[in-house]
Amino acid sequence: MRRGTFTGLDQRNKLNRAAMKTIEFGTQNNDVIMLLHGGGLSWWNYKAEAELLKNRYHVVLPILDGHAGSDNDFISIEKNASRLISFIDKEFGGSVLLIGGLSLGAQILVEMLTQRNSICQNSVIESAFVIPSRLTNASIKPTFSLSYGLVKKKWFAQMQFDYLHIRKDLFEDYYRDTSQISKANMIAFLEANTSYELKPNFQDNQAKVHIVVGEKEQKKMIRSAEQLHKALPGSILEIKKGLYHGEYSINCPEEYTKELLDMMCYILNKSA
Repeated sequence: MRRGTFTGLDQRNKLNRAAMKTIEFGTQNNDVIMLLHGGGLSWWNYKAEAELLKNRYHVVLPILDGHAGSDNDFISIEKNASRLISFIDKEFGGSVLLIGGLSLGAQILVEMLTQRNSICQNSVIESAFVIPSRLTNASIKPTFSLSYGLVKKKWFAQMQFDYLHIRKDLFEDYYRDTSQISKANMIAFLEANTSYELKPNFQDNQAKVHIVVGEKEQKKMIRSAEQLHKALPGSILEIKKGLYHGEYSINCPEEYTKELLDMMCYILNKSA
């Protein structure tokens, strides 16, 4: 186990363990929390949570395939999940205390739980779309083939950023990293995001699962959360009042962290 507590951007070039770029906090601690950012975002999605958790936990923030800072193109949700499992096998003995994920990161988490039912003791699945949308999927390539050039325009990035309801202090991070995503990678992960489907093996996972979705998200996202909950009757489903897509982890880090700590206390007390 490495020593020292890395924080912020200083970590960006330090890590290439098992061919996985990560940003890590609290590396002197043994209990590992892994948080998987949303599509088009990056590790800073969970920076505030990592800062709050680093004194007690080793927080690992992977950079997903195809995103700014990653050395790997995005192939599929299944491939990214498999690579993360291999990383956990090599670095943390095959399992961690908790994995959380938002949107694309949540879909990858669902796939990790499907591929390895003991990959973590606890999980937080936030806004994972598991009902394929053929119409949306079919429109992605032609739409982005025509409009991709706008991604690098700051005014367009600001418009997209405002639509996402992300807190304003993250705009420069958003613009910097989004503008570095290639057209091929953006199309690839958006197509994967809109075509991912829940697999039967998901119901066999052994983790304590907390499913979260915003009340103001699209109805199909809420239906996806309900489908995940139905597949795991022992899971907890929480619809966050007044929140849009991604607002829980991005805009409410204190509340998000408190709920993580409550889950961890439950696990530790149960195993004591």
